[in-house]
Amino acid sequence: MKLYTSKVVAQWLGLTERRIRQLRDEGVLAEDRPGLYDLQAAVLRYIKYLGGAGKESLQTERMKLTAEKRKAAEMDNELRRGEIHNTADIEQGIKTLCLNIRSRMLVLPAKLSPALATKGGDQAAIFDELKSAIDEALEGLADVNVSLASVEAGMNEEQND
Repeated sequence: MKLYTSKVVAQWLGLTERRIRQLRDEGVLAEDRPGLYDLQAAVLRYIKYLGGAGKESLQTERMKLTAEKRKAAEMDNELRRGEIHNTADIEQGIKTLCLNIRSRMLVLPAKLSPALATKGGDQAAIFDELKSAIDEALEGLADVNVSLASVEAGMNEEQND
């Protein structure tokens, strides 16, 4: 059996000598003696290395793609079941809730001013009246579904006008 230097093996494989040494360090190519290789064995091992590396990465990519498709399908199912929500739906819900809070708070001065004017500066009575009105407004907001529905109804009426 004739042995060849890394330079000859590199020429046969179309690689650099440095790459041959890297492949040796990675365990792809094996030296028969320091710096000398069996050319036929080196070519066969390199071909197996190339074939295996390509298949492995392709298989890995397919596995990743399958996993991502599975995750997407699971998310679609959760969305249909109502277990998760779209970001746009959540943003709209929060905006609606904030508009509802705003509208309930803006009504308070007009609603309370006549009653507070009759209190004659009695701080305890004014406090009780304010507290009662604020509690009432916040109670109306406690049920999120009712809060969202009332604002949506108001927005639909504005759009129809």
